[in-house]
Amino acid sequence: MSVKTLRSTYQIKVTLNGVKPPIWRRILIPSDITLGDLHAVLQIVMGWTNSHLHQFISGRTLYGIKDDDFMFDLDIKDENRYRINDLLKKEKDWIKYEYDFGDGWEHKILLEKVLPFKKEKLPICIKGKRACPPEDCGGIWGYQNLLEILRNPEHEEYEDFIDWLGGKFEPEAFDIEKINHILTKYI
Repeated sequence: MSVKTLRSTYQIKVTLNGVKPPIWRRILIPSDITLGDLHAVLQIVMGWTNSHLHQFISGRTLYGIKDDDFMFDLDIKDENRYRINDLLKKEKDWIKYEYDFGDGWEHKILLEKVLPFKKEKLPICIKGKRACPPEDCGGIWGYQNLLEILRNPEHEEYEDFIDWLGGKFEPEAFDIEKINHILTKYI
């Protein structure tokens, strides 16, 4: 006999590992969101462009989209068959979310609070800090190098990086209204 789990609202904190000062987002999501849908939410709230492979990691279990072209035969569970409440059951539980295997962006997803479910518009970002690194900047090392160059307009590579970025990059920027507007349009 299966026990029906009550739907609740999860308050999660998503932190990009290895970057100082930290880049993070606090979001409210339904407890029964699939990992596939959560991936879409994370792309929006963090500022990624969904241009690369990803996976969720809980213990030694991987969840994602099976890619037959990927050269490693990993046992990956279908992210669309699992819900976040299958992995995060109580406050302080956490999992990893890895995006862009080349750059290796790892995120910690921490369940901060389990709240009563309200018929509010979910998901919603309620807080965050700092802009997400630009796609394909070379992981943590490349991002730190990019920031160092952007702090020095006299650096020989400054103009090349500005051209590559398509203009200015503001690492401290965080626009919660824009994020939530995008969430309402696409989720």
